[in-house]
Amino acid sequence: MTKFASDRTFSDMCGVTLMNNQNGHVVAEIMRGKTGVTVEELPSMIRVDGKGSLLFDFAEITDAIGFEFDQSDFEEIMSTHYGRMVHFDDRTMLFSSPEAAAEYIDFDLKPVG
Repeated sequence: MTKFASDRTFSDMCGVTLMNNQNGHVVAEIMRGKTGVTVEELPSMIRVDGKGSLLFDFAEITDAIGFEFDQSDFEEIMSTHYGRMVHFDDRTMLFSSPEAAAEYIDFDLKPVG
């Protein structure tokens, strides 16, 4: 019988799984230097996890990668994510909770009675 984790404490974490290819490596290296971010390279993927939020700045990635990098390029190398993802023209952000992303996604935080 499979046991599932019983600790349901809020982790305040969010993250993505990137393809383990040239572009994935460049993005992972950029993220590796950011506060609260951990990067783990595995044989077929690269995990990027962040405390609270993650910001993938396309201008920063463009400078490092050597060609115009945008949302479609990001989606091409990202296989999965956890947390609330918000796309902008110039960046993609992930948040550990809907409350943290509320101002970007017009999330209704009114209490349920």
